[in-house]
Amino acid sequence: MIQFADNTTKQQVWDMWKTCFGDPDDYMEIYFRHKYRNENTLLYMDEGKAVASLQMLTYRFTFCGAEIPVIYLSGLCTLPQARRKGFMHQLLLRSFAVATEREIPLMLLVPQESWLLRYYDKFGFSQTFDAGNEPLPSLRVLTDAHPGDLHAAYREFNTIYRQNDMTLQKSFDDFSAMVEEAALYDFPPKKNLTGMARVTDAETLLALFADRYTGKHFSLHLKDEMIQINNGLFTLSGGKAYRATLPEEPLFSLNIRELTQLLLGYHTSEKREPLRSLFPEKKPQMHFMLE
Repeated sequence: MIQFADNTTKQQVWDMWKTCFGDPDDYMEIYFRHKYRNENTLLYMDEGKAVASLQMLTYRFTFCGAEIPVIYLSGLCTLPQARRKGFMHQLLLRSFAVATEREIPLMLLVPQESWLLRYYDKFGFSQTFDAGNEPLPSLRVLTDAHPGDLHAAYREFNTIYRQNDMTLQKSFDDFSAMVEEAALYDFPPKKNLTGMARVTDAETLLALFADRYTGKHFSLHLKDEMIQINNGLFTLSGGKAYRATLPEEPLFSLNIRELTQLLLGYHTSEKREPLRSLFPEKKPQMHFMLE
């Protein structure tokens, strides 16, 4: 049975995280104080005990010049004795339903190991964020430049990223958690993270893309094995995107993984023509995720 967490199950989520990830208590205290919310935590209950869980953290993301809400999946774990029973599969499907109910068009995650790229691919996720080679701005330098004024440090941090397209944005509360976690480990250097994304509302994102790129004109047949509302024929023309009955030319057949990469501009210069001309290449960024 799947349910949201509540105050009676929160300790079970903590214990499961500890069992599966082995993180130190001081890090976990920061994470659970800043990021954990019962209403954003799904549990799979077996015989009255939580045996698998995931958390749906909410962020803002700059997409085609607009800011959209996104869900960042965190803390996905299953107790060792409950693995290979399909519990996480069911939790992920429920998280897609939650995203639809909450009108959140995009989901993100950071796979901690390379094999997880293949695992999440089965659920319609595709790689859209590359690991960085250059260090990110130092949180130590930012906070030292504004002693005793974390808001001023955040404003400087925010000016670095707020105007960047295809970038996960941070609120002041996010920034506070980032600084507290970094201080715990003496401000280690950080880089952009390898990450994945999944479109949960194709129509909304196609409309934003069309509004940003008014000169684009094409149709696409979209296939999504797990979110049925995404299936169908869409046409982009004159700055609008709409469901169509008759296709326009050029016409493409895409699955949800391909569309996600194209919309986020992930290595689109490597795609076939005319896709690489229709979808501008971007540099999606995800960073400072309390990893």
